[in-house]
Amino acid sequence: MNEILYITRDTLEQMKAELQRMKTVDRPAASRAIAEAREKGDLKENAEYDAAKEAQGILEARIKKLESDIANVRILSADNLDTSKVSILTKVKLTNLATKKSVVYQIVSEKEADLKAGKISVTSPIGKGVLGKQVGEIAEVQAPAGVIKFQIEEITA
Repeated sequence: MNEILYITRDTLEQMKAELQRMKTVDRPAASRAIAEAREKGDLKENAEYDAAKEAQGILEARIKKLESDIANVRILSADNLDTSKVSILTKVKLTNLATKKSVVYQIVSEKEADLKAGKISVTSPIGKGVLGKQVGEIAEVQAPAGVIKFQIEEITA
């Protein structure tokens, strides 16, 4: 059973562009590589042919996975976000109660996660820990180093 993938419209457009590139550029290139390897003689002892066939198989699997992901997409929009509690696409200001340091993260889907940009996955330990919490609540996050407590300071769209 395929999981529903919650993403923004921009990420959907990136996924569609990647799929188009794979079908129109990468797939013909894989076919050419197989044809060139086939011309080099006996297929039983042709490692280049085997490698080209394997690369084509991997490409086809990636195309199929991306098509499946696109078919199961649900578009999220920041226009109608409920900021009374932490949910996907909200930005949340957290204070680590042990270190008193504050951070701001946007909760996003796995496909859009980018820690350098302050975007964390809803399935990450912090994402799971803060999901559904309201301002003032304490989120206990299970990390490799133990439990970390964060206070929810602010939730914005």
